[in-house]
Amino acid sequence: MLVDSHCHLDFPDFGLELDDVVVRARAAGVGTMLTIGTKLKTFDGVRKIAERFDDVWCSVGIHPHEAAEEPIEEAAALIAHAQHPRVVGIGEAGLDYYYEHSPKDDQIRNFRAHIAAARETGLPLIVHARDADDDLCQIMRDESERGAFPGLIHCFSSTAKLARTALELGMMISISGIVTFKKAEELRAIVAEVPLDRLLVETDAPYLAPVPKRGKRNEPAFVTHTADAVARIKNVASAQLAAQTTDNFFRLFTKVRRPS
Repeated sequence: MLVDSHCHLDFPDFGLELDDVVVRARAAGVGTMLTIGTKLKTFDGVRKIAERFDDVWCSVGIHPHEAAEEPIEEAAALIAHAQHPRVVGIGEAGLDYYYEHSPKDDQIRNFRAHIAAARETGLPLIVHARDADDDLCQIMRDESERGAFPGLIHCFSSTAKLARTALELGMMISISGIVTFKKAEELRAIVAEVPLDRLLVETDAPYLAPVPKRGKRNEPAFVTHTADAVARIKNVASAQLAAQTTDNFFRLFTKVRRPS
């Protein structure tokens, strides 16, 4: 069994194909999928997908791109949504200075509110990180002094500094199809150093389809290719990698019911 720890099944890329996408994931051995919230105004659609499929769960959050449009000063709204039995994580939230679709101050404010929600609920914080490693490390260290919070860096493609900081804070590192790309040597070197019991795999579907599916719309079934690549980097059998990353997921996302 594998887990796709991060996908966006509510995105229009899947549309009327969603049932087939889930069936293909199951056929590929993907036993659990986590579909991610990116806006509060579209969260109902995310939640309904998690309610529709027994093996799909969801998170609630505001992507850093949306921080200016959906500013939050406090964690209350996130915490309220997190009471739903299918909501198992907080995010995705974080900082994205590459596109900077929202001002940095708005992103930082929202990120701190998400951390507070993760701390209050005990649900894992799902962190988006792009070209903002210094601020992310500083904020997460500062916030950890106020109280521990569980979490992960999703779609990791950042620096060794961010990986070390996340691991020191007890977080996990989630690897996407980027690890299969020809020019991802630096990422593969970091993955080689991350302990096996701190790794997750994901698709970030519909984005970042792994080799040999690169250029196509990504979907949860393709997480098998990413997992195989990580297994080669870690020099373990694919079955061992699948078992370990699955165990890691359920150890972090304690609210998710493991398939029997």
